[in-house]
Amino acid sequence: MAGTKGRMADEVWARLEIGRGASRLLLGGDWTLRNAGAAAAALPARDGQEPGPVVVDTSAVGAMDTTGAFLLSQWLRHAGASDNAAFAAGNPAHHALVERVTLKERQPLARPASPSLVLLARRTGRATFAFARAAANLLEFFGLVSVKLALVLLRPGRLRLRAVVAHVERIGLHALPILGLLSFLIGVVLAYQGADQLRAYGAEIFTVNLLGVSILRELGGLLTAILVAGRSGSAFAAEIGTMKVNEEVDAMRTMGLDPVEVLVLPRLLAMVVALPLLTIYASLMALAGGAVMVVASLGVTLPQFLNQLGEAVTLSTLWVGLSKAPVFALLIALAGCYEGLQVTGSAESVGRQTTKSVVEAIFLVIVADAFFSILFAQLGL
Repeated sequence: MAGTKGRMADEVWARLEIGRGASRLLLGGDWTLRNAGAAAAALPARDGQEPGPVVVDTSAVGAMDTTGAFLLSQWLRHAGASDNAAFAAGNPAHHALVERVTLKERQPLARPASPSLVLLARRTGRATFAFARAAANLLEFFGLVSVKLALVLLRPGRLRLRAVVAHVERIGLHALPILGLLSFLIGVVLAYQGADQLRAYGAEIFTVNLLGVSILRELGGLLTAILVAGRSGSAFAAEIGTMKVNEEVDAMRTMGLDPVEVLVLPRLLAMVVALPLLTIYASLMALAGGAVMVVASLGVTLPQFLNQLGEAVTLSTLWVGLSKAPVFALLIALAGCYEGLQVTGSAESVGRQTTKSVVEAIFLVIVADAFFSILFAQLGL
């Protein structure tokens, strides 16, 4: 069956000759932007006909630009012949132009790159909203734990005392070697750096004052909290997260047990008990390290060190440092348990939430320490 379409304009025409093997499309005139309307109208319709190979003859074409090449490429695509088209005669430059336009049509459009300031603003906005959602969720979890803790305190028989004692042992007793070693070395470093700076003023003896106030008031509790956050806070998240992956938390709910009461409260109470004790231990070890350094490098005797320390440190200094420890413990336990309960169903999720628990715990501890510093400064303590 042969179908034709004659001239639709003086300068542009197209004729389709349908054969048994391949159809032949003959073009003539100037296929340019100026004649775009006439060229689009000149192309023959091929509705209802089977797609097949098409031979394009552009020997009668005078000029062709990208508009004409685009119209021809569109017609070949709609006719189902874009992959079976061949050029029999005509200007090779016209054929190359049609092929280039066809290739561009097949490539996905590249998304224009946003300016760097726009990308920065977008990332900042997303991070801000994510931080706000995380803070709200953590605050909600704190409220839930507070309610559960109040219910358990009203009915002490529901408190799992054995689990609390076991977690106190793991958080406190097992952390003594590493915490003692690090605290001792930190005391040595502080004494060395303090003495080196005070030596220029002939006030090396006040290195003892520096050690006593900085360790008992700030560094002892802060360094202990950071170490426990990395050691025990991450363990909370990993343990509870693994239980979620193994569907043990779902099994608890099926049995009528509350995961917050069974998993969270024992760890939280154990942390509140263990961290103040670890703070005292770490402070004593740091003072011991500082004493060794002061006695060895400054020629100060141990009785002189203890006498100077007693004059520099008051009971309020010790209580200011210890008063922050229960708050740090609460923040570390909440972050670890909350992120553990957020684990989905994969080992990758366990690692991701464990890392988040450590970051969140350290961040919250430092923010709380800054808040306490401002509060104590306002109160004159």
